[in-house]
Amino acid sequence: MATDAADTAAALRAALLRHGGTDGEVQALQRLTGGATKQTWAFDWVSRDRVDRLILQQMTEVPAAPGGPPKLSAEQDAALMVVAREHGVPAPVLRLVLDPAGPLGRGYVTERVDGETLGRKLVADAALAPARAVLARQCGAALAAIHRLPAQRLPFLQVLSPADELRLYVALLGGLERRHAALAYAVRWVADRLPARWAQAVVHTDFRTGNLIVGPEGLRCVLDWEIARIGDPMQDLAVLCLRTWRFGGTPPVGGFGTREDLYAAYEAAGGMRVDPERVRFWEVFNNLKWAISCVRRGSARRADGRPAGIELGAIGRRLEEPLWDLLGLTTEAAR
Repeated sequence: MATDAADTAAALRAALLRHGGTDGEVQALQRLTGGATKQTWAFDWVSRDRVDRLILQQMTEVPAAPGGPPKLSAEQDAALMVVAREHGVPAPVLRLVLDPAGPLGRGYVTERVDGETLGRKLVADAALAPARAVLARQCGAALAAIHRLPAQRLPFLQVLSPADELRLYVALLGGLERRHAALAYAVRWVADRLPARWAQAVVHTDFRTGNLIVGPEGLRCVLDWEIARIGDPMQDLAVLCLRTWRFGGTPPVGGFGTREDLYAAYEAAGGMRVDPERVRFWEVFNNLKWAISCVRRGSARRADGRPAGIELGAIGRRLEEPLWDLLGLTTEAAR
């Protein structure tokens, strides 16, 4: 897979010419991130009569194996975003899907959306105060639209019940060396309270501050669709309320809004009736998931057995944050 800027620009130009036909040049190519699963580049496609501002996302690892945590391929991720936009969700506009056998590997190109994604700026920047006033309601409407997406057009999405999710993450925990009394307690708490009834819908499962592009007027785009699945819609509402993703903001919804605004807008936009107790269940469960993810990332090793890196090690040290939050939630639920 091309990772050098010059090679990437040349391969991008060839891909765009194949898909669009209009001659042009790749300019202002800039690498934005290079995480464990994606490399993201911003660039301009400059042709004779226009300049298109675009994003390249390259997938750097294969999708998860059956039975593991859901992880969509680039092709599936792109297909989901197309369907989402067709049904009113502010997802990225897809330009092309890369040939997996080509020099860029798996990935896709989308139109670039200006705005803020950094959580700490989103919850504190004075320039975004107008956005914070409306963002919880906008998120509620966007989630309602996601949960109404036609699952029959997305047959690649895994169906995971709450019990399926618990089995999956308990298996992940069992494969780790770390043992912690609070993790064991959380697993028991979730197991004892698995919802007897839940409604199936397409769920994003990572809809949160940091995965939203926001301007002064509010929500512009929803990013990072690669762990979507068919599941309980209440978990999406819960993820947006996790303290981890408030980035120091005080309001419970993403650090910027109220539950009342989120829930009312969600129902008014055609979402199902919100069950606050089931949302709380998913808040506990998603704190457990994040705690397990912290352990997994902190335990990651290179092929030679050395720690995978400082950033992953730092995430591993954040284990206590979701554990503290889930203990607070379960204590509150017991009152």
